[in-house]
Amino acid sequence: MERAARATPAGVARKIKGLSDRAIAWIFIAPTVFLLLAVNIFPLIWTIQLSFTNYRANRPNAEVKWIGTRNYERILTDGDIWLTMQATAHFLFWTLLLQVLIGFALAWLINRKFKGNDLWTTIIVLPMMLSPAVVGNFWTFLYQPQIGLFNYAVAFFTGADVTSFSMIGDKALAPWAIIIVDTWMWTPFVMLICLAGLRSIPDSIYEAAECDRASKWRQFWTITVPMVLPFLMLAVLFRGIENFKMFDLVVQLTGGGPGNTTTLTSIDLKREAFEKWRTGYSSAYAIILFVTVFGLASIYVKALNKVKER
Repeated sequence: MERAARATPAGVARKIKGLSDRAIAWIFIAPTVFLLLAVNIFPLIWTIQLSFTNYRANRPNAEVKWIGTRNYERILTDGDIWLTMQATAHFLFWTLLLQVLIGFALAWLINRKFKGNDLWTTIIVLPMMLSPAVVGNFWTFLYQPQIGLFNYAVAFFTGADVTSFSMIGDKALAPWAIIIVDTWMWTPFVMLICLAGLRSIPDSIYEAAECDRASKWRQFWTITVPMVLPFLMLAVLFRGIENFKMFDLVVQLTGGGPGNTTTLTSIDLKREAFEKWRTGYSSAYAIILFVTVFGLASIYVKALNKVKER
């Protein structure tokens, strides 16, 4: 430090000496801020620009025409894209519902601190530690009609023929196949957030409720649920954003099939951009998805803040 101070020119030293702590802090974080802006803001601006053109990445030397909002109009009036949106909404609704219900139930059970509590917590958390590629291959094997253990388990409880159905080959069952896998993988994440919420509730509140002769059921609905609700809503926000962008797990399991039954918006966007090479069109598609997620998340965050203030 002393060598650095001696090596600093006198003029520079006087200028630095006159800077406030706030200015010095900005000097240190400015490179990071500029890097983040370059990585995030520039691609966004470029994507917006491309969305108003007919640009194709596989034809870089072709003439690029400005076509205005035609890409947006085509996307918003395309029936196939609305079917893709419906498939995404179906996937989002059921994964969030199942993960919240099962995750909260597991958190409530683990919070009771029974024998082997730590061991079971570790076992339950294991799925979320695995790579989506590993999980996809693992469950693809389990879903095989001939040798998969899933069909045998269903046959054991229902009496159905093992080879009479295929979870990833049937149009009616394929959406539920990816819902089951995503729920299995990410319910532990919701459980951990709920567990943090349950353990943040002071014991004195329950003791006061017992003094007022409140039943366990009433304590659950008037103390536990309201105080854990912000944590639950936070988990829904995280999982909702991630599942809206879901890509790798679905590609590993079904590839968007059979047909387009499990083609989510992220898969459809990838096909438009890197299989059909409709770069301008896919840029408009990406902007619409971004605005949708950003708008819904903003509304949801406002609701979350109101719940926290209560």
